[in-house]
Amino acid sequence: MKKIIIAFLVSVMLSSNVSAGADGENSLSDKPRVVKDCFEGLNRATFSLNQGLDKVIFKPVAKGYRNLPAPVRSGTSNVLDNLSSLITIPNNFLQGEFKTAGVNTGRFVVNTTLGILGIFDVAKKMGFSEYEKEDYGQTLGVWGVGAGCYVVLPVLGPSTIRDTVGSFINVLGGDPYYNASTHGNNEYLSDSIYMTTKIVSGVDFRARNLESIDNLEKNSLDFYASVRSLYLQDRQQKIANSNPTIEIKYEGDWEEIESN
Repeated sequence: MKKIIIAFLVSVMLSSNVSAGADGENSLSDKPRVVKDCFEGLNRATFSLNQGLDKVIFKPVAKGYRNLPAPVRSGTSNVLDNLSSLITIPNNFLQGEFKTAGVNTGRFVVNTTLGILGIFDVAKKMGFSEYEKEDYGQTLGVWGVGAGCYVVLPVLGPSTIRDTVGSFINVLGGDPYYNASTHGNNEYLSDSIYMTTKIVSGVDFRARNLESIDNLEKNSLDFYASVRSLYLQDRQQKIANSNPTIEIKYEGDWEEIESN
């Protein structure tokens, strides 16, 4: 079933790119790409569902998480960042960023060992360059694959057809941590631990953004359109490795959003 879903998404993405190429909106150029909101009605319905879940579940949990001692929250964030290196490093190689891949590999080794599984960011204190996350959606973008249509996923939030396909690459073996957890049959990791880290990542992200997301919603005439715009701008900037005009950091996704 997973392979069928992946094949379907790939086919939709490719067909979207072919049709977009006819009017040039998604073709590679120096101009920002226009990403169509092909499923806007469905996307808005899913967005409303996600907002409801956020108010009932995620936001209250994030508020509780914010009450934990700062060192606990900082250490948790550091561990999650360290684990994300297992996705970033192979994507550095796939994008031809071999020097960056070497730096991130060194960062991962240092923080996993001296930093006690990444609780402490020892690499930063040792002068390693700033860590920039990469994922398979970004790699597909660097390879010239168009974004396809904008989509809003249940619970997971904003995405594009290309980025959604990129996230499925983990199922095909792209995430070493996923493979070790669900297929490794080892005594240290399990699929439940893997899922726990993903859930904690979402809670950590939401806790960092309590005020900024509230402010964005309060000051937006159309909150859905604002989130869509921020997401698409951020993805384009990450693919181009350009300096953001709007400060957005990802967990794979947004860690901190500063709305102006």
